[in-house]
Amino acid sequence: MRAQDAHRARGRGWCVRVLSTALVLTIAASLSLAAPAQADSIRSGEYWLDGYGVTKAWKESRGAGVKVAIIDSGIDTAHPDLKGSVVEGTDVSGAGNAGGTKSIGAKPEHGTLVASLLAGRGHGTRPKPSPSPSASKPAAPTVQNMGAGPDGMVGVAPEAQLLSVSTWLGSPNPAGKSDEDQIPEAVRWAVDHGAKVINISLGSSSPDWPQSWDAAFLYAEQKDVVVVAAAGNRGSGNLQVGAPATIPGVVTVAGLDRKNIASQDSSSQGISIAVAAPAEELEGALPGGGYATWSGTSGAAPIVAGVAALIRSKYPDMSAKQVINRIVTTAKDVGEPGRDPLYGFGVLDAEKALTAEVPEAQSNPLGSISEWIRVHRRGGEPTRKPPAGAGNLMPQPTASDAAPPVAQSADGLDSALPATLVLGFSVVLLAMLVAAVLHVRAVGRRENGEAAPGAPGEGGDTTAAPGGEAGGAPAATHEDVSEKTSGGPPAGS
Repeated sequence: MRAQDAHRARGRGWCVRVLSTALVLTIAASLSLAAPAQADSIRSGEYWLDGYGVTKAWKESRGAGVKVAIIDSGIDTAHPDLKGSVVEGTDVSGAGNAGGTKSIGAKPEHGTLVASLLAGRGHGTRPKPSPSPSASKPAAPTVQNMGAGPDGMVGVAPEAQLLSVSTWLGSPNPAGKSDEDQIPEAVRWAVDHGAKVINISLGSSSPDWPQSWDAAFLYAEQKDVVVVAAAGNRGSGNLQVGAPATIPGVVTVAGLDRKNIASQDSSSQGISIAVAAPAEELEGALPGGGYATWSGTSGAAPIVAGVAALIRSKYPDMSAKQVINRIVTTAKDVGEPGRDPLYGFGVLDAEKALTAEVPEAQSNPLGSISEWIRVHRRGGEPTRKPPAGAGNLMPQPTASDAAPPVAQSADGLDSALPATLVLGFSVVLLAMLVAAVLHVRAVGRRENGEAAPGAPGEGGDTTAAPGGEAGGAPAATHEDVSEKTSGGPPAGS
């Protein structure tokens, strides 16, 4: 129970917003645990397998012979549902183990969750089916009879081979390597070790990426690798898609709720989105043999990457651009007609992606990093930074980037100067009004035959005799003028 409580405690802070590093784990804030004894209920909870055509796609392919690299926080290969799935791995953080199987980083569970959605194999003992003489062909695969056993997680491509590439992201790396170094090294290693699909369920709060990433993603493009990335989550504060999901040619995956509507918390939006897949109430495996129900485009991405593996297994000679074209062309168009910033080309349909007649694409429908570099990196200029606050994106400080400018309050002189002007003008106005009052009084006295105050022979008396003409209307008028003047708007208003 203590271990389970610890998992729950970590789950409360599941969504990570990082200030000190560029990348965060793109999962939503909800994480609830399921006891291992209920592993059979995990299998029945994988609604996306039937609902998005995956079980029908298994008639065509299960991902055999295809290597898929998972660049994440490491994969627990001892989990019952992942035994035998990881064939090779490495650590690019300097803080993991040589095989990339140590769970590291701010959210060490993340890589195992992602791996189980992509290539989980289940566990347990499956009763042997009795032979049926009338059966002309094997029964179609179902959610319950897929994988090595009837219990636990079965992934979209349960026969795919995984490459685990562990990274330390989401908090300061004790080994000191930044994401600027880790990500390109991870991509290159994956390509060099035979990955035909790379899954990156990581995202940032900025659409720009370090120039150090250019060559690695270009290398993947030139080596004909399909790269899939999570769009990010609004619940994490990322209202728009961040890198690496903004890199041209990358299959950017948005998130859907159980009603096939863009998730309010578990999906960002942006023009780079290619396709949408389930991102809420997802089942997943945890290190140590447990399970969790979780949400986020981190889970939507491996579902799409798994479909890419199914296609590459069925069509081993098909190019990456054709694989991507199949996924986006067969997606069910929803939202605004055509490609839109919430659903991309539409909702994933795994069965059609493997079986539909799709015209050959002349180029990657998602663009080319090669062309982007040619246009935007001329002269080797650094990555252009967006204005602070643009699109509600938080610019990311990295080891080599200065912190972005922060909005400043008005300078003290700027705020004091207007007040000084107003006060000076008020004093001048008041002096003019006093002079006017004195002038009016003097004129009134002259009209009444009085001497000016202080005039020789008058003793300086300014008070009229009671009941005399000097105490009549002119004096009151002077007071009225004075009252109207002093009773007007306050100085400076």
